[in-house]
Amino acid sequence: MVEQNIQRLLAQRSFTELGARERARALLDAGSFRELLDPFARLMSPWLPRQGIVPQADDGVVVAKGLIDGAPAVVIAIEGAFQGGSLGEVGGAKIAGSLELAAEDNRNGTPTRAVLLLETGGVRLQEANLGLAAIAEIQAAIVELRQYQPVIGLVAGPVGCFGGMSIAAGLCSYLLVTREARLGLNGPQVIEQEAGIDEYDSRDRPFIWSLTGGEQRHASGLVDGYVSDDVEAIRSELHGLFAKGKPAQERSRRHAWFLQRLRAVDTAVQADAAAVRSAYQGA
Repeated sequence: MVEQNIQRLLAQRSFTELGARERARALLDAGSFRELLDPFARLMSPWLPRQGIVPQADDGVVVAKGLIDGAPAVVIAIEGAFQGGSLGEVGGAKIAGSLELAAEDNRNGTPTRAVLLLETGGVRLQEANLGLAAIAEIQAAIVELRQYQPVIGLVAGPVGCFGGMSIAAGLCSYLLVTREARLGLNGPQVIEQEAGIDEYDSRDRPFIWSLTGGEQRHASGLVDGYVSDDVEAIRSELHGLFAKGKPAQERSRRHAWFLQRLRAVDTAVQADAAAVRSAYQGA
């Protein structure tokens, strides 16, 4: 048994250690990866150099078309290592445009599904207004596409998913997370800055993960799948979620249920992991 466990661990391939391009390739069927607007297109932010920041040729967003389990798919991967995965004008336009293209494919008879690999702190502050507009377009495109095919969001790495893109995550048909992931509207540093370190210490990693980590979000019923940091495990979970088809009711249509739970929370007391789970589970 010990030998079998060792062999299983050795056979695992970490997903979070891969870059955005490698993640997208790993989720598509072998040999089907085709990148749209790759780095040779040199679509870079015109705003970053003005602030002395070196831009990236793909603006930190990889868009790939191919097949998942034999069906047409688009995989959009945000590179968390570039500017914290923040979204500006160019990267946001790439994401929104690819989702809109997938919706157009569906209207024309090609049932194209979508996967969003979300490693992002939200809007890029250097492009605030343009970035916010792009994120709004992404959210609208998700809502449009999910009428035809499931849109699956995946938060895998410790960069997490925050800001306006956490709202985009909530609009996805299904959400999948790993133990390493985090998901929340505001990041720890933002909360600490606004509320003070006594309220929220951004350096207290166990505390942060206990509230916004992948395991907690799954236990609270805020995401649909919880999977180990392994390429094959994630691929298998994706295939299973796509096989389910569109959910009977989108998460965003359950707003009244969520608001009812939140109204019952005592905000005068510092929340802990057990209180958060209790609030959402109704215990």
